[in-house]
Amino acid sequence: MPDMSAHLALAELVPFAAEELDKNKVTPGVLGFVVFAVLALAVWMLMKSMNNRMNKISFEEAPDPKAAQDVEATTPRK
Repeated sequence: MPDMSAHLALAELVPFAAEELDKNKVTPGVLGFVVFAVLALAVWMLMKSMNNRMNKISFEEAPDPKAAQDVEATTPRK
């Protein structure tokens, strides 16, 4: 049962660690801002890249020659 003793040791440690933190002063801090800014910059760069790639795509389809022959064969001539 080593798992149970580790769990009990951890349960005794948590209240002491919680007492050290002031609940009114816990903030994300500079590290939280830097991580958020890096993620925002990465998303902006990915969106810009995706927009450039989507603009390069041509959505015009070439007509299917076989379909054109089928239409000509089925239309009656006068």
